[in-house]
Amino acid sequence: MTNTIKLIAGAAALVALAGCVEDTSSSAPAQGMPSVGSSSDLSSFEGARAGQAEGGLMALGYEPIRSQGLTTYWFNRATGACAEIVTSDGRYSSVTMLPAGDC
Repeated sequence: MTNTIKLIAGAAALVALAGCVEDTSSSAPAQGMPSVGSSSDLSSFEGARAGQAEGGLMALGYEPIRSQGLTTYWFNRATGACAEIVTSDGRYSSVTMLPAGDC
């Protein structure tokens, strides 16, 4: 009798745990990846705070190539994507994707 009760309790526990499966099909970004932008398009970073967005750019594989005043050119070696980002008042006021040769 006690074995039957243990068996029923164990089966009930397994059924309860079956509902605890993590859904990995969501479109949430990978840990450490920004929720905006991509390795080939940074236009959604326009208006972002420069200090915080810089880490997001680097997480996407971009590196600053050169700067001219408040304009910085960012390049992603893996995708060949180039972006010209102008900073104003601590924010990215303009983000323009350019041909790789411009970086």
